[in-house]
Amino acid sequence: MVAEGWKVSLSREWDVLGPFPIHAREQHVLSPSFPIDISQAIDFNATHPSAYADGGFVGWTQARSQEDGTLIVSYPNIRWEALRATEGWAALQHHSVLRSTLTLYPPTNLDDGLATPPRLLINLRQGSFFTVVPVSHSDIAVVPEWHAGNIYAMGRSPPNVVSLPTAPSMTSPTAYNIFVSGDYEIRLFGDPRDSIPKLSLSLTVDIHTPAHAIVRIPSHDISCDFVDGLAFGDALGVGLFSSDGWWTVESITSPSEVREAVHLDLVQITRLAPGQTRIVPIKVTQTRAIKVKTLMFTLTVASVEATSTIDVQFPIQNWEGWTAEESPFGIKATYLWAHSIPTAFLVTPPLKPNDGPPRPPILALHGAGVDIFENDFWVQAIPRQEHSWIVLPTGRTAWGMDWHGPSAQDAWGTVNALYRIVDGRPQWRDWRIAPETKVLLMGHSNGGQGAWYLASRFPDKVVGVVPAAGYIKSQSYVPWIQSRSAHYVDPAIRAILDSSLTADDNDLFLSNLVDTPVLAIHGGDDDNVPVWHSREAVSVLKSWNPDANVTFREDAGEQHWYPSVFTNDQVRSFVSSALESVSEGSTILRSFTLTVSIPSDSGSLHGWSILSLTVPGRLGRLTVDMREDAIHVRTKNVREFSIHLDSLPESVRKVPLECDGQRIEPDKRAWSLSGFTLSVVQDRGLWKPYSPGQIGVKSPTGRLANILNSAGPLTIVVPTKHPFRELSGALRLAHNLNVYLKMDAEIIDDQEATERLEQMSLSSGNMVFVGLGESANSILQQGRTAFGTVDGVLELKGRRLNEPGMATLLLHPHPSHAGSVLLFVYGADSGGIERALRLFPIRTGITAPDWIIVGRQADERGSGGVDGAGVWGNDWGWNEAMSAF
Repeated sequence: MVAEGWKVSLSREWDVLGPFPIHAREQHVLSPSFPIDISQAIDFNATHPSAYADGGFVGWTQARSQEDGTLIVSYPNIRWEALRATEGWAALQHHSVLRSTLTLYPPTNLDDGLATPPRLLINLRQGSFFTVVPVSHSDIAVVPEWHAGNIYAMGRSPPNVVSLPTAPSMTSPTAYNIFVSGDYEIRLFGDPRDSIPKLSLSLTVDIHTPAHAIVRIPSHDISCDFVDGLAFGDALGVGLFSSDGWWTVESITSPSEVREAVHLDLVQITRLAPGQTRIVPIKVTQTRAIKVKTLMFTLTVASVEATSTIDVQFPIQNWEGWTAEESPFGIKATYLWAHSIPTAFLVTPPLKPNDGPPRPPILALHGAGVDIFENDFWVQAIPRQEHSWIVLPTGRTAWGMDWHGPSAQDAWGTVNALYRIVDGRPQWRDWRIAPETKVLLMGHSNGGQGAWYLASRFPDKVVGVVPAAGYIKSQSYVPWIQSRSAHYVDPAIRAILDSSLTADDNDLFLSNLVDTPVLAIHGGDDDNVPVWHSREAVSVLKSWNPDANVTFREDAGEQHWYPSVFTNDQVRSFVSSALESVSEGSTILRSFTLTVSIPSDSGSLHGWSILSLTVPGRLGRLTVDMREDAIHVRTKNVREFSIHLDSLPESVRKVPLECDGQRIEPDKRAWSLSGFTLSVVQDRGLWKPYSPGQIGVKSPTGRLANILNSAGPLTIVVPTKHPFRELSGALRLAHNLNVYLKMDAEIIDDQEATERLEQMSLSSGNMVFVGLGESANSILQQGRTAFGTVDGVLELKGRRLNEPGMATLLLHPHPSHAGSVLLFVYGADSGGIERALRLFPIRTGITAPDWIIVGRQADERGSGGVDGAGVWGNDWGWNEAMSAF
């Protein structure tokens, strides 16, 4: 038990080393303390090479934080203007190492034999990583545990729970060093223009002295509004934090007056590890309207030692329906994302009910850093429509994954949830949307980029796109000119690593939008996202088809945001036309090209889908040319594709199909079958049709980031529940998933994982194994990939991956669910585990394909320290063309 009375102080004096060139996300590969090794004594008089400084070297300087923990770091002696003049704003990105001291003070009259050292609550905002290490290096060497900071300073984020690296004195103050990786990112701090770039972060430290072993975290609660006394959603969530021990939520009860109208049921067994925050998912079923200002219920939680109850009171926002005269902006709705994660979003109802077939809704994607619940800026930015709903998802958080991966899943999930909510109430059905409806996409800034992304990956789901101030891809937004890794990495390995970003590069997929109405908008003087991004996107689209239905509106003199972005006559006319034209059916060009990178992350174009690639990791393209005599198809790197025959124009139905010069004659009966899908696969150079029943699940491979595309909460497996490095790593992963994506994670030990394997009771969600226990070994020894184990050591092609400091991450097929994956996070030692954990793709832009092996040299050489990397082939086979080892 932690005794009360412990205190901690953080010095306001900081040692600063920098600046060093770095590209965005490179800090996930380099050591956060680059260029120094903090496990050794530090020479504060030493200098270190930096291409930014006159003379080529920089030394330590000092800075002082403000009383609230804010620290501002700048380098006025660097000639930033000269750097920018040749390299652009990418030269302003830089890395710094920051060091200060925190001191722990024990309580008086402490019983030395019974005392337990306290843990710390550390909140780092707008910093990349931090670690706490002993001041003295005479102790046994301590491998730093690096914790991810809240670099985007997002709200509703808990602090990091940090264990001390060595026990403090129970009788006198104990000092520790705290190191911070401070990284100036253009996307975060913006362009300082003519002034000096300033890194601004904040760090606070408190003692973790909880009053109870499990506590409420109201900032994580999820609730919906009520309309006419009816819940506008079917999910609630209660934020809980386990300050000590393993706790399980066992039951939920509510007062009789609530139960008579609203049934609340736990969606799953929710278990919390010590120091973990989770959101308990609750299913809402309502039998009649109820008008209350507060929804009350009680959770029962239990650990091995105790049982406790937690009383919950949710304030309820009640709306009196919606009418043309008084229709609320921003009704908060909820649903269970990934089947079990409570998720809120906003909707604005139309002015009028349907007067015929339902119109498509508008799916509006916010920009980076916009919290749609904290202010009404975004919900007010999109004008209300006569017959169309406006759906405003969060994308998981204010930044999310840039509307890719789980953020894209969330966007589509909110549309489906709106259909279920409105269709589920007879009194609302005149306002419902169609099941599996198409949408009109709108977005601004990062949301504009997201609109380009969603439309070009799922063109058959879209009736039109209005991307405003969107960047074309991250590497073009802030180029990688100052990459440290580029000086060391083998170009062949770099190509494989960069393939993990191909799926994010919007310009590569614009062929998919030649038939989609697009109105791109940009302020002519945008100082955040340069206007050339939209100009170039339109140019690329026009190069695929000069007659493409794309219009570019450049508002001269306007900057990044201005009130008339979406409220001018041109936008109103475009939106109205796109929403009304869906009933008329879209025009299909006689020739078009479908481009796909990862088939599992892509939809169809005019009913044509690419199901698998000849060489996964490379682009696949399918060019269709429909003529009177035949449908001519040319493929590039396509192994398997399908056609939904009902999607073909009447004039070309029943004509032969020619694929790469080979004629394919489908069964004539297929043409008369409603909803029939013709699938074709290349077998030994020949294209062959096969039955729809033989179509398998698209392989969820391509990059490590696919671990985030989960059908449920992630399950993180550790060898033991004892507080070793692996459990610490699992808790840090769970924390990062919470902060950056509000994704849920369950932590279990190897024994429980083995039992679930034997009982075939693994959930359909993806799994992460930190370290190799019995369950991990048994899965790897099945030989489903090229990786295996020998004497408990990971190996690849006969080479044991146990060199000091070596880290390996690899995707692996799920034992029982074809659409799910496992991720093994393996380190040869504690240093290797730390390197592996930093490579977990919690943000976009981390170059990590299906598997990657990293050595100690990565600490100073970035990707130049990658010993091997690759993309799996079809059926998880070895892919020689996209592998280096």
